[in-house]
Amino acid sequence: MNKLRILLLLACLPAMTHAGDIRKMTRPEYIELYKDDAVRDMQKTGVPASITMSQALLESNDGNSPLAREANNHFGIKCSDWNGPSYIQDDDTKDECFRKYGSVLESYDDHSNFLKTRPRYASLFSLEITDYKGWANGLKKAGYATDPTYANRLIKIIEENQLFLLDQGQSLPA
Repeated sequence: MNKLRILLLLACLPAMTHAGDIRKMTRPEYIELYKDDAVRDMQKTGVPASITMSQALLESNDGNSPLAREANNHFGIKCSDWNGPSYIQDDDTKDECFRKYGSVLESYDDHSNFLKTRPRYASLFSLEITDYKGWANGLKKAGYATDPTYANRLIKIIEENQLFLLDQGQSLPA
């Protein structure tokens, strides 16, 4: 692990600012911290790094949601076909079961595996790895999220943060 990443990890640990307040991670901090993991997963599984990053940013509120902080679940993946630890919170209905992970990296790996092993997402893997719009629309069409604006929200995050560069093997601007 390089020195910059270690410093970012330390900076992003929940820091007490006032009694009971937890410091929130910013979007740029989140991207810097996890972009390499998204690229690694892209190389291993074929899921575009921009899609992984945009979903993680959206689903975890930049790593600040209770599900992300308490269960290391950065993608909102529920407990279906899951024998591991779980986390209960209200979502579409009351007291829904979500997967709980030992680390954020486990969440990233499971997200890619989730997409690779579910038949409803199979058509996505015929798209070019650089076709983030096709992937975003395909995820919505396959039922990844109930929000009717899900694909547009992912695309906006990708474009605002130039995450498409990760799919092209390029570095993000500083």
